[in-house]
Amino acid sequence: MSTDIWAWVHDAHRQLAEAGHRRLADAIYELPGHANEGRNDQLDAVYPEALAASRALGLPWVEVYLRHWRMQNLLNKRHQGEQALPEAVDLLEFAHREETAGCPQSVCVVQDFAICHARVDGPGYVPERLAVLGETLERIEPARACFDCLSREYSDALEDDGRHAEALSHLDTAAARIQAAGERLSLHFHHARAGTLSRLGRHEEVLTLVDTAEQAERSRGREIDESDRLWGGLLRARALASLGRTEEALALLPAREAAERHADLRDGWTRTVELLVAAGAWENDAELGAVLAGWVGYLDGTGSHRPCVDLLLAAGRLAVARGARTVALTLAETGERKLARLRRTEGVAEEVAALRAAAEALQVPELPVPPGELAAHLAEAGVPYETGADLLSVALDRYQGEQAAATELAVNLAAVLGGLGHARAAADLLWQWLDAAPGDEVLTGMLGSALIDAGDAEGVRRLADRLAGTSPADGHWIRARWAAAEARWAEVLEQCEAILALDRSRINTRRLAAGAATELGDHATAQRLYQELLEHALPAGAAPEEERHRTVQEPDLWHLITAATANRDWAAVRSAGALLGIEFDEPGGPVDEEWQLVTVRATRTNGATADLPAVRTGPATARILPVLGDDLTLNHGDVVVFAPALLEPPPAEDAPEEERRGWRPVFELLTLLDPAGYATYWIDGGWPGDEPWAALREDLQQAGYAVWAYSGEQYRITDPADEDATLPGVYAAVGVPPTASAAEADALLHRLTGDWPHPLAWLDLAKAAGADVARHEETIERYGL
Repeated sequence: MSTDIWAWVHDAHRQLAEAGHRRLADAIYELPGHANEGRNDQLDAVYPEALAASRALGLPWVEVYLRHWRMQNLLNKRHQGEQALPEAVDLLEFAHREETAGCPQSVCVVQDFAICHARVDGPGYVPERLAVLGETLERIEPARACFDCLSREYSDALEDDGRHAEALSHLDTAAARIQAAGERLSLHFHHARAGTLSRLGRHEEVLTLVDTAEQAERSRGREIDESDRLWGGLLRARALASLGRTEEALALLPAREAAERHADLRDGWTRTVELLVAAGAWENDAELGAVLAGWVGYLDGTGSHRPCVDLLLAAGRLAVARGARTVALTLAETGERKLARLRRTEGVAEEVAALRAAAEALQVPELPVPPGELAAHLAEAGVPYETGADLLSVALDRYQGEQAAATELAVNLAAVLGGLGHARAAADLLWQWLDAAPGDEVLTGMLGSALIDAGDAEGVRRLADRLAGTSPADGHWIRARWAAAEARWAEVLEQCEAILALDRSRINTRRLAAGAATELGDHATAQRLYQELLEHALPAGAAPEEERHRTVQEPDLWHLITAATANRDWAAVRSAGALLGIEFDEPGGPVDEEWQLVTVRATRTNGATADLPAVRTGPATARILPVLGDDLTLNHGDVVVFAPALLEPPPAEDAPEEERRGWRPVFELLTLLDPAGYATYWIDGGWPGDEPWAALREDLQQAGYAVWAYSGEQYRITDPADEDATLPGVYAAVGVPPTASAAEADALLHRLTGDWPHPLAWLDLAKAAGADVARHEETIERYGL
């Protein structure tokens, strides 16, 4: 099996593009980048359509390729384990059918299968992983990229079996075979070897290896991408921390926010921070504990059982070190629950038991006040959360008074646990007390929130079913909130409508339903719901503090304006605007004014975002300024509706004046309101100079056209008079109005640029105009465009 995967990808892309399947062709190129860089939203936007297209066209090889890259993202960037296991097993079977066995990517599916089992329980599945990987490595050539990947995966399996020296030997043998085949080792291969050296305690070698590998990449003209930069920084930081060089380690350790974005960094980041804490270079505080608890909960939810246990043990050790007894016990309980999901527990079971013993050995705090008075005392004294958790646990164990006061203690403890990142533990506690007080509305509401925070779908269903007979509106409400958490907007709307059928006075229900309708593009329903909200809301001055949510809030009016704008209900826009104190130039009719420059954030057809300069024309409308390509469904002059919330905060008052002056509000695109109908054609060639270019822009604008330059000073083209020299170039998009034909646009550009010293080429426009394309083809050839 010697098919070059990337040669096949190139051929598949070309064939699909030539056959008119441009979006699928683009997805083939884009998916690996989205998967490897952790651009999860972009991948999720592109993948379903691409997979459906590959199946509709009967392209099983393309299907294998697409599903593999999605699995790489699910496993490596999202750390899914048992959650992804059914797909990993199904994909392995699909990739080895008769019609797919020859696909070059079918080998890579073996890696997906092995990684997924490693996420579930790496040590427990070592024999299976080594068997499937070893069989595959025997039948593929070392020159293939897959050999690099599978060799690393084989080494990882040996690592999970505690055979670190053997893992290093395997990598070195694989490296020799890859290089003997005339191929270079990937940066990922070097990172894997560095990780093995780290486990063997050879930290100086880690530093040398990472530096050398990155220098080699750069010498070959390859940029180190964000993911590899983060991995390189993490490997260096851990080595430096192990060597006691804490200041250098701190300088290179990726920020916590990077580990939040990239789940694959979290284990190494935590282990490095644990070293820094031991050296006194990192504060072991409750904030760190809450972050780690959140990551533990994430792995718990994805079924990544072994990494979950590994991480909770580190979090538990840190909790014990700072004396957080309840937090440490909570982590021990999670570990005990996860042990039941592992095939191989020797060693790790003892570590979990040691964590529990260490937690139980911590001093039990003395209560500063009687148990029944503790909740009020904590609120008044501003006691830190972890200390509060310990005190509340003691009080709850000792309290013998009224049920209501005990329930208050349980609710407070659950709130504190949730705030510390232990949503699952909070939900478990609330379940216990709800069984004792099944009609308690506070317990019910808090439990619903805790279950949603914990991502516990089964718990949500259980609670909703329980409420169906006694409080059906509350049952629908938790289902609606859970559906919203999973972006199932049609179900959100359905559940909210069921609540409103039972109780028309609900305000928050309308807010959630209107938001769901907006996500679905149903702006008429959204407007109706916001107007009903205004009708049922309480007067602002008459509502008590606990019912303030039942009054009209400023965001309600902005959302009403947005929905009414999308529906062209200008009277409603002006009415809501008046309540916000907005003054309009005209008393009636459509709102089309000129307010300020803003940025509209749109989504490209490949799922990536694009920030588009625009002129705000009303409270929720803007006119797009640039001429855009076919990767966006918008173009110059289009009027769009945007969501009212700022996506980025304005600069601080003490920020530099230049920063404050250059800031533009950024809004999210909702929908296209009035298309201007411009068509885009690209021009390319020599830069004529500032004055001729300004004249071209003015002449085109007066004729109703638009132009937008995309190139900068760095864009250079070939000088036909001297092959070793270059000329400044310009690459721009011309927007042709709907009132002009392609032939008219072609003639206009000839007239306006015909006397320039270096000609421009506009091949696609010439083809559309039915004009002679020879001149443009010659210009492209002569100037290397």
